[in-house]
Amino acid sequence: MKFASTATYVATDDLRVAVNAAVTLQRPLLVKGEPGTGKTELARQVAAALDLPLVEWHVKSTTKAQQGLYEYDAVSRLRDSQLGPGLGGERVSDVRNYIRKGKLWQAFEAEGRVVLLIDEIDKADIEFPNDLLQELDRMEFHVYETGETIRARHRPVVIITSNNEKELPDAFLRRCFFHYIRFPDLDTLRAIIAVHFPGIKDALLTVALTQFFELRDTPGLKKKPSTSEVLDWLRLLLAEDLEPADLKRDGKTSLPKLYGALLKNEQDVQLFERLAFLARSGR
Repeated sequence: MKFASTATYVATDDLRVAVNAAVTLQRPLLVKGEPGTGKTELARQVAAALDLPLVEWHVKSTTKAQQGLYEYDAVSRLRDSQLGPGLGGERVSDVRNYIRKGKLWQAFEAEGRVVLLIDEIDKADIEFPNDLLQELDRMEFHVYETGETIRARHRPVVIITSNNEKELPDAFLRRCFFHYIRFPDLDTLRAIIAVHFPGIKDALLTVALTQFFELRDTPGLKKKPSTSEVLDWLRLLLAEDLEPADLKRDGKTSLPKLYGALLKNEQDVQLFERLAFLARSGR
């Protein structure tokens, strides 16, 4: 069971090694990188390549680790206890009626092996990773309301993504296999684009990528455009049926055509407007 590139996803050699090493070691794969470099998509492609079901847990700032295991709905049970027989009151006697299974429970009880994605773990509070240490390490957890222990039938392939918004605890990092997805070089980016736009003309692509990398390498950018954003930009260029000559900048502006797909805040737009002003004034 080995992961490789798929028809819709270009995996670099070091990424393939990282995925297969994590699978062999049976440890979670912690994937970091800039937003838009394909971290979440990696889990979906691993599931497709290994022909395994995918369980996705998207973490928010309010997410608690317990929600990944299960949630006990005490309010509903209290409400039902006030109902008589035939009105739903008979459900109260079985606490299992008020247990909502979380994503880890779903992955643990699956009939076969699955890929479990824990997406953007750094969005939650600092205790979130620590609260999952034992469950991810031992692949089991206890349900206090029923007294049962839930054990994984098959150890899932766990992929955890992080945008590096906050540091993760050392104890958590020690249990993971780590990989940082670097921004692709020119050749890799061309291969990625070829997967999404197989018919794109080389002349247009060359001019577009030249402008893209010039923009990305501009000092002072608050947010550098990512892989997903250059794909959006190219989709717009093709939809507008633009030619390489249409992308030429005439000196009145340093902004590329349809720049809204690449620049996502007013500070970066203003930066390029200042650069254009300096260029016009010959400074």
